[in-house]
Amino acid sequence: MSRPSWDRYFMEIAELVSSRSTCLRRQVGAVLVRDKQIIATGYNGAPRGVSHCLEVGCLREQLGIPSGERHEMCRGTHAEQNAIIQAAIHGVSTDGATLYCTHQPCILCAKMLINAGVRQVIFQGDYPDELALELMNEAKMKMAIWSNGEE
Repeated sequence: MSRPSWDRYFMEIAELVSSRSTCLRRQVGAVLVRDKQIIATGYNGAPRGVSHCLEVGCLREQLGIPSGERHEMCRGTHAEQNAIIQAAIHGVSTDGATLYCTHQPCILCAKMLINAGVRQVIFQGDYPDELALELMNEAKMKMAIWSNGEE
């Protein structure tokens, strides 16, 4: 019997979390981990009590907004943001955590992750946001690209 590595284990959980997404464009899952323990998860979707894009359609699609631009023109909250919010709601510190995410964080999420004290981001998939990578690099955040599950 072969056990998955910790990275594979948490990345597969992030993929499962993404299945809860209500975004019509991109399903993203995020898992915050500290000391090999999951402290919070998040997926992208509309805030509590607000209609999901699955129900009302995609505002970004309707307005023709390309991926990676005008983040404020969206009903949804990003997976990384929701993971940080869940940790805050439950009183769990994110300082020193690692984020496993199905996609590269955008600039908004990168800034939140830096300020939340997240020390490492392991992601798969790309996102058209070079500034996010530059900022995380400048903040000396460790980053690793998860390549099709290869370790």
